[in-house]
Amino acid sequence: MSVGAGEIVALIGANGAGKTTVLKAISGLIPWTAGKIFFKEKSLRGLKPEEIAQQGISHVPERGGIFGKMTVTENLEMGTVAQPDREDLEERFEKVYHLFPILKDRGNQLGGQLSGGERQMLAIGRAMMSNPALYLFDEPTLGLSPLMVGEIARNIKEISDQGGTILLVEQNARMALEVARRGYVLEIGRIFREGPSLELMQDEQVKKAYLGA
Repeated sequence: MSVGAGEIVALIGANGAGKTTVLKAISGLIPWTAGKIFFKEKSLRGLKPEEIAQQGISHVPERGGIFGKMTVTENLEMGTVAQPDREDLEERFEKVYHLFPILKDRGNQLGGQLSGGERQMLAIGRAMMSNPALYLFDEPTLGLSPLMVGEIARNIKEISDQGGTILLVEQNARMALEVARRGYVLEIGRIFREGPSLELMQDEQVKKAYLGA
């Protein structure tokens, strides 16, 4: 599996197929003993999660993983830990606020007091604060209303339009393939389909298994 610079690539599959495991392996949250993972032609083998983050990989976990007892602003500041250069800190904040104006209004509010959609926006904004070369999104629309699903999809596309590179794991296969350029279908830890998103959406097996067709 590969993700090219500036791409949105979707990874879809049934529950338990290993989608989240792939992201955790890339970001160093779980050990892996087989295969190879390269980022910018450098192996990630043996690196700790913080070292991988410093390489420019930002992981937005399932349900966001925000800090509920910290304010919105403090949560965003936590996104700078991996890339601590603070010379452009104001510019980073403005970039987040441009995409998510509501986070500016909620600056002093505790993360735990936000709605589900706002928490997801905060999690994405926190990832943006590190200026990552690669975003790993794990189920960013999980549990959200259809209206908010559409909003998060637009946010992901805008990040890509601004030059972001994204590997998107999403149970909502239709949404994922609609925003992505290419996709992979995972079954029990192995890729069994890959190709341009449009081709996957027209594939009879994919349609039957993941698109409700």
